[in-house]
Amino acid sequence: MSNNVYFYILVMAVVTYLIRLMPLTLIRKEIKNVYIKSFLYYVPFVTLAVMTFPAVLNSTASSWSGLGGFVVAVMLAYRGCSLFRVSLVACLAVFIIELLAC
Repeated sequence: MSNNVYFYILVMAVVTYLIRLMPLTLIRKEIKNVYIKSFLYYVPFVTLAVMTFPAVLNSTASSWSGLGGFVVAVMLAYRGCSLFRVSLVACLAVFIIELLAC
């Protein structure tokens, strides 16, 4: 299996290159469809959320404290609090949950 490492790297490089190249070659005109434009608008936000959410749960000693901090942060952000206040209170919530869990 160790002699196929270069083949695996080559296949990975080709697939990655094709995924990035295909939209450039297939889509030549401006996208006018409202639904496709709105979908493409939200793709970076969804990708960031999908990459961040598991890290939030696994960054603490307990997944419950990470989830508690996440819920507190979402509630404060939804109410329109500043980023500093959201992060500070979420960290405090995680700290309190960790203290109560021990």
